[in-house]
Amino acid sequence: MIRSIATAYRSAYRGLPREQWLLFGIMIVNRAGGMVLPFFSLYLTQARGLPVSAAGRILALYGLGSIAGAYLGGWLSDRIGATRTQQASLLTGGIGFLWLSGLEDYHAIAAAVVVLGVCVEAFRPAAMSDMAERAPEGLQARSFALLRLAANIGVGIGPAVGGYLALHSYRWLFVADAITCWLACLLLLLLLDPVGGKPGGGRQAPRGRSPWRDGPFLLLTALVVLLASVFFQTMSTLPLYYRDSYGFREDTIGLLLAINPLLIVLFEMVLVHWAERRRRMLLVGLGSLLLCLGLAGMPLGHSLGWVIVTIAVWTLGEMLSMPLINAVVADRAGAGARGRYMGVYTMAFGVAFVFAPAGGAQVYETLGPDRLWYGIGALGGVLLVVSLALTRTLRRRT
Repeated sequence: MIRSIATAYRSAYRGLPREQWLLFGIMIVNRAGGMVLPFFSLYLTQARGLPVSAAGRILALYGLGSIAGAYLGGWLSDRIGATRTQQASLLTGGIGFLWLSGLEDYHAIAAAVVVLGVCVEAFRPAAMSDMAERAPEGLQARSFALLRLAANIGVGIGPAVGGYLALHSYRWLFVADAITCWLACLLLLLLLDPVGGKPGGGRQAPRGRSPWRDGPFLLLTALVVLLASVFFQTMSTLPLYYRDSYGFREDTIGLLLAINPLLIVLFEMVLVHWAERRRRMLLVGLGSLLLCLGLAGMPLGHSLGWVIVTIAVWTLGEMLSMPLINAVVADRAGAGARGRYMGVYTMAFGVAFVFAPAGGAQVYETLGPDRLWYGIGALGGVLLVVSLALTRTLRRRT
């Protein structure tokens, strides 16, 4: 049995080239500093004295900036190259984190959050385009799972360390995020040759079709908006729920949030390897349902053990849905338009970030957290139906 398990893990990682492993390491460095967003709602309510609804509105402004950043990152990836776009995003993002940490006025914080969203979120479509450019034929899903694996290793480090830093001073979260952005930028510059785009040695790809004229793809992005709106509750209302309903401190909340990336690190690559030759959108639908049901189950228990069970359920849903959607988008885009497709796809997460924190916080305050979680559970059934409807539509590529 142990030998079978070891064989499954070796098979899951076999065939991925050296350049992708370098991207893997750079992503870990960058995401290990991702301490600000998981604690941003707590920072705004405790360190800056804002009500929960105001904190939700500021997080929504980050979403507005991320929409522009996603489009800009995809557009730049097709023109100056995905690698150069990542470097620009990391450099300016580090500056933005330090700038934001020194602001106290509500309107100044709001304006800075928009700018920070543009800078930071331009990285995501560029990183995905870069990974897709370097992916061997037939290994798209595992390539994106490797990228997510790196991000989650980093995220597992970030909140766990960030919880302890926040007990001393929230400012250290911003400093750590800035330093890791700049270190990742330096590693990209030193270790990897640029890919994508038109100038300077990147591959000259045909223009490709526009994602805005691809109806099935736009339907898929609508599904992503709903799915991401659910997932972003884990960064906004979920930490508040752990504090208000369970009485956990920041360090405990950070450790609980670290369970999610730990499970992803241990199991996602093997799970994606198993799912590679199966119906992707069916698994996306099942994963979306599990993600919603995991959150909907939180009011049903009141112990630390029950919280861990719910985290395991919604993490399994995330592992089934997110990397497979990435692969569907990359395959749909084809050569020459991958940056724009990834840009539009990433914009869906930005749209969700506009409405999810503010909407979730509003429901949390006015109707109560239990109704928020039960409503998310009902939405899981809708996501399953939409995913099944898209299964055949996405196969019929025009």
